[in-house]
Amino acid sequence: MLVKVFGSSVFGVDAEIITIEINMEKGIGYHLVGLPDNAIRESSFRIQAALKNNGFKFPGKKIIVNMAPADMRKEGSAYDLTLALGILSASNQIKSDEIDKYIIMGELSLDGSLQPIKGALPIAIKARQEGFKGFILPKQNAKEAAIVDNLDVYGIESISEVISFFDKDEPLEPTKINTREIFYNNLAHPEFDFADVKGQESIKRCMEIAAAGGHNIIMVGPPGSGKTMLAKRLPSILPPMSLHEALETTKIHSVVGRVKENVGLMAERPFRSPHHTISDVALVGGGAYPQPGEISLAHNGILFLDELPEFKRTVLEVMRQPLEDREVTISRAKFTVTYPSSFMLVASMNPSPGGYFNDPDAPVTSSPAEMQRYLGKISGPLLDRIDIHIEVTPVPFDKLSDERKGESSVEIRKRVTKAREFQTDRFKNFENVHYNAQMNVKHIKQFCKLEESSKTLLKTAMERLNLSARAYDRILKVSRTIADLEASPEIQGAHISEAIQYRSLDRDGWLG
Repeated sequence: MLVKVFGSSVFGVDAEIITIEINMEKGIGYHLVGLPDNAIRESSFRIQAALKNNGFKFPGKKIIVNMAPADMRKEGSAYDLTLALGILSASNQIKSDEIDKYIIMGELSLDGSLQPIKGALPIAIKARQEGFKGFILPKQNAKEAAIVDNLDVYGIESISEVISFFDKDEPLEPTKINTREIFYNNLAHPEFDFADVKGQESIKRCMEIAAAGGHNIIMVGPPGSGKTMLAKRLPSILPPMSLHEALETTKIHSVVGRVKENVGLMAERPFRSPHHTISDVALVGGGAYPQPGEISLAHNGILFLDELPEFKRTVLEVMRQPLEDREVTISRAKFTVTYPSSFMLVASMNPSPGGYFNDPDAPVTSSPAEMQRYLGKISGPLLDRIDIHIEVTPVPFDKLSDERKGESSVEIRKRVTKAREFQTDRFKNFENVHYNAQMNVKHIKQFCKLEESSKTLLKTAMERLNLSARAYDRILKVSRTIADLEASPEIQGAHISEAIQYRSLDRDGWLG
């Protein structure tokens, strides 16, 4: 007897439907074909124990299982439930009138209970596109899949529930969530607040500009000056994600199984802070079966690289192209996968290996050769791609001991959101441009026009600081954001002057 059941495989950030054909005939043997990996080959042992412990038997016949399309690599243990139900149906232990109308996925434990799977959201989106009636999956992933409307999502705890659903017509309770309600409930109440930061007004201003235009930023300062503290508070002033951005972000995290249990939609922007020992594959994504890296997990959020020169140079260099293109393409011999990676890069570093530079009272000093080796790990092209460079100085005691609270993140976020609204309106006719940092040369010419005095000011600065053409573009983008924060339709001299101040690493005495 031949039976067809349906599962799904996640490829990149999208899913493909996998048709599992089970043919049963006289003889003995279990043959699994269609490029399954070891986890799928081992499934027969899990299925055998799970069926036996739930009052069913693994048929003693010749079973041929084909996973189509047969030339696509299948991996993971999420096909256990699909295969188990197909075997029960093919051996007439359960009736299967409706079984081909559902996508069925789940990893089986030996007692028949289910373990969570990866990629529930992309699979649910594909199931709806292909017109399936419903999606049966482990309860832990149900809220994640239930984000997709017009699809019945059934979260189950054990194989016995699915068997009763198909064989005895016992109803399952579909998981329903109000996506918009959950999304808007999670927008307020940031965990880290700028009100806790003492002093550092100029750095707060930089953070506000970076958040308003989506600009990359690097902070340079001695240990204990507050670089990490400030970076952790940056997400609290970013404008709330749109529903589309939230879905896009959740989809990427779903692929790697990083969506928290019982949390359907990610409403907060991601903040990723990898350790400096990270490999280039872990940062940009890849592997034999490509997975998203940290830059894709930071999509629509922040990637924070603490102690930037401590990262391997090769790791930092692979980020150059994704920073420009806002996506990363991973190529293998047989296929190519593209992951989105539109993130804000926030980096921090000490000015020298000892941590103190140009400080006569410094407890540690570094030789010029040590300084050159340390700063040489960061290439000029990478620095060019960072819009704002700012020096962070230690906070004096009188500021630290001041009991007054600073301006709260909620207040700063209001100004940032207002500036972003100007940008949304400005770029409404451009598909992939939503804020100033995403502008290309054509957009800069159109939206960053300067009057003569501002042009002269910028020309003088370019010549004196020996800035590159890319740095010129960055200055114009930042000045456009400063103008937006002041609700100014035109870029004025004061905006250009302030933007030029934020290129400190281009000056003599730093990266010679």
